[in-house]
Amino acid sequence: MILPTATYRLQLRNGVDFAQAQKFLLHAQSLGASHLYLSPIFTAQPGSTHGYDVTDPGQIDSALGGRDGFIALSQAAKARGMGLILDLVPNHTAFSLDNPWLCDVLRKGRDSRYAAHFDIDWDEGPLILPWLEQPFEAALANGMVSHQGGCLRIGDLDIPACEAKPTTDLTALHEAQIWRAVHWERERDGVTHRRFFNVTGLIGMRVEDPAVFHDMHALTADLVRGGHVQGLRVDHVDGLADPAGYLSQLRVLVGNIPVWVEKILTGDEVLPDWPVQGTTGYEATTMLARTLSDARGAASLLAEWTAQTGGPKTFHASLTAAKGDVIRRDLAAELRRLITLTRRACNALPEVDPGDEALREALMALLIAFPRYRTYLSDAATPADDVRLTQDVAQTAGATLRAPDVVDLITRMITAPKTAPERALQTRFQQVTGALLAKSHEDTAGFRWTPYLVACEVGADPDTPTTDASALQAWARAQPGSGLLLSSSHDAKRSEDARMRLAAWTYLPDDALSLIAAATDLPEANDVPPNVLWYLVQSTLALWDQGSPDALSRLTDHTTKALREADEITSWTHPNKGAETTAHYLLNALCDRWRAAPPGALTRIIEKGTALSLAHLALKMMLPGVPDIYRGSENAYFALTDPDNRHPVDTEVLALANAPEGLSRQKRDLLTTMTTLRRDHAEIFAKGEFVAETVGPHLAIRREWEGNSIQLTLSLSGGDVGPGNVWPRGNIGLPCMLAISVLPEVRAA
Repeated sequence: MILPTATYRLQLRNGVDFAQAQKFLLHAQSLGASHLYLSPIFTAQPGSTHGYDVTDPGQIDSALGGRDGFIALSQAAKARGMGLILDLVPNHTAFSLDNPWLCDVLRKGRDSRYAAHFDIDWDEGPLILPWLEQPFEAALANGMVSHQGGCLRIGDLDIPACEAKPTTDLTALHEAQIWRAVHWERERDGVTHRRFFNVTGLIGMRVEDPAVFHDMHALTADLVRGGHVQGLRVDHVDGLADPAGYLSQLRVLVGNIPVWVEKILTGDEVLPDWPVQGTTGYEATTMLARTLSDARGAASLLAEWTAQTGGPKTFHASLTAAKGDVIRRDLAAELRRLITLTRRACNALPEVDPGDEALREALMALLIAFPRYRTYLSDAATPADDVRLTQDVAQTAGATLRAPDVVDLITRMITAPKTAPERALQTRFQQVTGALLAKSHEDTAGFRWTPYLVACEVGADPDTPTTDASALQAWARAQPGSGLLLSSSHDAKRSEDARMRLAAWTYLPDDALSLIAAATDLPEANDVPPNVLWYLVQSTLALWDQGSPDALSRLTDHTTKALREADEITSWTHPNKGAETTAHYLLNALCDRWRAAPPGALTRIIEKGTALSLAHLALKMMLPGVPDIYRGSENAYFALTDPDNRHPVDTEVLALANAPEGLSRQKRDLLTTMTTLRRDHAEIFAKGEFVAETVGPHLAIRREWEGNSIQLTLSLSGGDVGPGNVWPRGNIGLPCMLAISVLPEVRAA
C-alpha cells in the first residue's frame, strides 16, 4: 500500500471544477502534497455548493466536467507522480425530485428496483414528503393541485404519481400514492425515512444490503480498477447500520488502497479494528489545540464567563441540557421511530407490556446518558467493551427514573437481541446516538457554552481544553501513523489560524477580558445575553481583518447561524428576527469601534495568535500520520463554521509562487520546509519514536530513529529558543519562538 506523504484537500464546486483542479496540481505538489483529496465528485443537487447531497452515485457530475474531465485530471496527476483521493458518501443521498432512484420509487412504490435502497419505514404508512408550503388540502382549495404528465403537480412541484385506478378526484389520487405530500412543519416528527441528523433533505441508504452496496459503489469500483483513484475517504461512517460490515465489503471491493473514515473519537475511545488506515483526524485537531492552550488562562476565562453569564460550570452540563432539547425538538421523528421499534420488540414478549410514555422516558434517558457517538454491536460482533458501556449507560439512565425496569429491558434488547424486531431496535438505536451527540455537541451546546470557543471543536471535550507534554506523547505513540492529520476542514468549526487567534486568549486573559468589558459597555450590548456577547467578541477576533471588505457580512451571516443553532433565543424553524437584529447591531458597533481605534489588547492577541499559528503548523507536521492541507490554509486562513469555511477561494491566486507578506509567507515557507523534511527523512517520520517533553520554559518535540532525530523547540511564552539549523532561515521577520533542527547537525537536502 502506498500512503500519501501529504494530502491537499480541494473543495470542488463554487467555481472549482476538474479543469481548475488540473491547473492546481503543480501548486499542491510544490507544497509537498503527493495526493489531491477531492470533495464528492458524484452528481449532486443542481447548484450544490458542497456535493454531499448526491442525487446519482453512479455518475460523475457534469457540473464539474463529467467523466472525461475527471479522467483528464487523473491522467495529469499521474504524469506528476500524484494520486487522487475520493470522498465517498455511502450514508445518504438527496431526498428530492432530482434523485432519479427516489423518483422511481415515488412512481412505482415497492415494485421499484430501488425501493429497498432507501431507509424507509414502509410499515409506518405512506412515505412522507414534507415539501409543501401549506397543507395539501389548502393547496387543493387554492387551485394549486393538478394532474398532468404522469405527475401530481402541487404548487411548483411535479411529483411522480402512480395511477393504479384512473381518477379525476385529486384527493383520491393523492391518497392512492405510496407517498403523502404534507406541510414542511411535519418534518419535525412526521417523516418516515431515516435522515442525516435532522436534515430531512437527505435520506438514508441501506448499504448493508449487498445490492444497494453494489449500486452505490459501482462507479467507485470502476475508477479504482482503472487506476484513476488512489485513496478513499468515507463520510459519516457512524450513520451506517453496520460500519464494520460495510468497511469489510469496501476493502474487498477496492483492494489495497488507503481508506480513511470520518469517525469522531471521544474521551479514551479508540478506533475499532476496521480495515482502514485511520480516521480523517479530528482527534489530531483536538490534541493540537489542547497542547497550544494555556491552562491557567483557560481556567480564569471560564471562571469569569461563569460569573458573568450564570451559565453552567461544565460543558457536560450544557451538553446534557442540549441533548434533551434536541431529542424533543430536532430528532422527535427519530425518537418516535425508536418507540415504535421498541413497541414491536415488546409485542413478542408476553410477560411485559410497557406503555409508550414509559418507553419514551426510558429511551430518552438512555440517549441522553450515552457518552459516545455509538457502539458497534451487530449480528457479526458483540464487542465486550460496547456491551459494558451500554450497561453502564443503563445504570446512569435508570437512576434518573422512578423505576429502571424498562431501561433494563431495552438495554438487554440492544446488547443481546433475540428476535428480528430486537435486532432492528439495536441497529436504529446505535444510529440515533450518533446523530444526537453530533447535533447536541457540535451544533447546539457548542454555540451555547462560550467561555473558550477553541475547545468547542468537532470531537473535542471543552471540559478538558488543555494538555501537557506527557499526554501529548502518550497520544502520539498510540496513533497508527497512517491516519490523516487534520487542522482545518470543510466541517471544522473554525480554521486553524482562527483557532490559534482564540488560543492566544488563554495566554493573555487580561487582554481578552478587556475586550469583553469594552464590548459590554457598548449601548448596543444592553439586550444581548452575556454568553452571546462572548461568542460575538471571539468570532469577530477570529475573523478580524481591518482591510477585509466582506468580513462584516460574513460575521453577520455566521452570527445568524450560531444563534439559530444554539436554539435559545431564535431557531431555524421559528426565527426571532428581533433577537437576531439586536445581536447584529452589537456586531456592527464592535466592528466600528475596532476599526476606528484598534485596542492594544486586540493587537497583542493577534500578534500572539500569529506566533501560535506557526507553532501549530510545526507541531502538526511532527505528529505521526499523514498531514492534510485544507485548501487555502497554506496561507493565513481565517474562517468560521460552514458555510463560511466553504466560501469560494481563487485557486489561481493561491497558486501564485509568492504568498503575501506576513503570516501567509511564513506559513508557506514553514510548510514547505516541513514537507521537505518529511520526504528527505521519511524513515524518521515513518518509524521514529515520538518524544515530547518540557525543557525549562520550552516544549521540545523530537522524532528519533537510529541515532538521528528531527527536533522542534517551541516557546509558548514567547521567549527566544535560539537558532535551528533548518528553520527559521533568512530574514522573515519572526521572533525566534520556534526552531527546527536535524540532529546530528546535517542540513536537509
